Amino acid sequence: MSKRQRIGRVAWYVAVILISLVTVMPLIWTLSTSLKPAAEILGGYLSLIPQSPTIANYVAVFTESPFARYLLNSFVLAIAGTATNLFFGSLGGYALAKLHFTGRKAVFGVFLGSMMIPGIVTMIPSFIVLRYFPLAGGNDLFGQGGVGFINSYWAIILPGAAGALAVFFMKQFFESLPDEMGEAARIDGAGEFRIFVQIYLPQVAAGLAILGIMTFQAGWNSFLWPLIVLNTPEMLTVQVGLASFIGDHTTNFGPLMAGTIVSSLPVLVIFAFAQRYIVQGVSFTSSK
Repeated sequence: MSKRQRIGRVAWYVAVILISLVTVMPLIWTLSTSLKPAAEILGGYLSLIPQSPTIANYVAVFTESPFARYLLNSFVLAIAGTATNLFFGSLGGYALAKLHFTGRKAVFGVFLGSMMIPGIVTMIPSFIVLRYFPLAGGNDLFGQGGVGFINSYWAIILPGAAGALAVFFMKQFFESLPDEMGEAARIDGAGEFRIFVQIYLPQVAAGLAILGIMTFQAGWNSFLWPLIVLNTPEMLTVQVGLASFIGDHTTNFGPLMAGTIVSSLPVLVIFAFAQRYIVQGVSFTSSK
């Protein structure tokens, strides 16, 4: 190995270590702060090793607020959002990739165009539709008299039940599969939905895993939309609930950091178990 190559390798390792430290350091600081008593947090906030480790902050998270309820709400919404997004996204992707119908390219163009619109632009129209939805939440046939889907799980689930990104993402996977598989099944008398479920869907497990992880993470970490449509403590999600530890003049850093660690665990666990599918999906997209 030449001197120039050795210098390049050393520089590469130094860069990787620095990037790793910058990436991991906030998590380490958060974990360290969650194990410190209040006095130590204020007096030694730069120290990464707690002098008097304690789990009092983790106890306070669940005793000073309905944090268990926040976790349950987030689990329900994230899992329901993931399930609906996977199902309808796969259906839409399959239809655009394998079914030939008039206006298919136009429909796909609309989906692509909708991905260019920032989510903040559609928040007010989405809120109005959910608020005045007929026969929901005490509303009459004209959408008056009640609150519609506001302050319910449906206010979170319905707007993201079939995301444009999910349809586009799954379309790319279905297009990589041969059309002959479906044609053979049709000759044998299989219906279109059966072909979708039994023939094509098992072949795109890697894509479903990646989309599921992205959808779950987005739903779990969502803050602004739940803050807008959920307005009672028993309906709040974990990300909105963490904001309750931040007051106008003071911040309860110990429980806040402890709650942050607890709320990060589900995504980390899911990512750890789904690494194999992520690698398969990356390999598929790179080879394509």
